[in-house]
Amino acid sequence: MSVAALAPRIICYHKQKTSARTRFLSYGGSVLSGAPLEAASLRTKVGNVRPHLVHHIKALEAHFQVDAGSLRAEPEFYVELDSSAGPVAVLLAEFTAIDPPFAAVAAFDAKFIALTEARNLPSIELALLRKAYEHILG
Repeated sequence: MSVAALAPRIICYHKQKTSARTRFLSYGGSVLSGAPLEAASLRTKVGNVRPHLVHHIKALEAHFQVDAGSLRAEPEFYVELDSSAGPVAVLLAEFTAIDPPFAAVAAFDAKFIALTEARNLPSIELALLRKAYEHILG
């Protein structure tokens, strides 16, 4: 059994319904919500105990001042990282509106980026985005 000790990080994305164009929410050089991670690596073994997403999703909706229900959790996506501060869960959430809430996130120095715009992210985040993208596209 494994339980991530630190607050989970969430990768938020928007997938256009008509074109499947997928964009990830970037918070000042990171696609992970919360504080930056130091020296993280993917865990090879992941436990069965997972954090519940509802509280974290509602906190992100409140932070970005978007309507309740604007984010939908992806319960099948779950990755754990080993970081210098301890294990960290990484979860995935989708913005459900027809268009991404560009203005709402821009007010908080965040923006939506395409996968091709993520090449300057840390290698661990690129690995997480690859896993997220594979999950999103099935």
